[in-house]
Amino acid sequence: MFKHRHPYKPFIKNNTKKLIVGTLPPPRFSTGELLEKDVNFCYGSYYNSLWLYIDKIHNLGLRYDNSQEAINERKQFLIEHRIGVCDIVESAEREKIDASDLGMQNIKLRDVISYVKKYPSIETILFTGGNSKNGPEYFFRRHIKDYGLKLELVSNEIPRVHQFVIPIEAQKSASKKNRIIKTVSLTSASGSANRAVGSMKKYQELKNKNPSFSTFDFRVMQYREFL
Repeated sequence: MFKHRHPYKPFIKNNTKKLIVGTLPPPRFSTGELLEKDVNFCYGSYYNSLWLYIDKIHNLGLRYDNSQEAINERKQFLIEHRIGVCDIVESAEREKIDASDLGMQNIKLRDVISYVKKYPSIETILFTGGNSKNGPEYFFRRHIKDYGLKLELVSNEIPRVHQFVIPIEAQKSASKKNRIIKTVSLTSASGSANRAVGSMKKYQELKNKNPSFSTFDFRVMQYREFL
């Protein structure tokens, strides 16, 4: 049984407004066996396209290699745009050493709500996937039950939007108001989600209008609003 531990601590600053929440990077990031175009940082797998979308949206010209410069470029972007990263899975066990969320067993979750309370500037959580089993939203729903919290639907359009309320007494700040935190369930940036994108009505409509429109284009369009 492979013990898969998250290799990165949460990346959050005092003025962070948006928090990206995923599950775990591929096992090679925990064992240090990176591919040539991997970046040793959150969402650094070249086959997870999150940074490719961000690069396209903001025209950043990012590096895709194992260098410290590539890491620094991504950190700089997150800091400038007040975005943090706090994946929800701290560790899991796997019989097969791969990046499948469904392959995770004996899962230990991070206390994401404690970070939301600690950093009162956080307003939005961006899930890199929906409510399918062992996805980030799925785990988050399970996690917030421990706090007596629940997600309330705001919009059922993809990407689905929910919200939850942190009561005054639960906050680690001087705020005298309940905090309303918005969550957005973005379509996964992994290649395995391409089939799901292809079945979406909105994607099919756009594809019919423009045959060259791709699943990559669809994600860029979706992520642009939130990143």
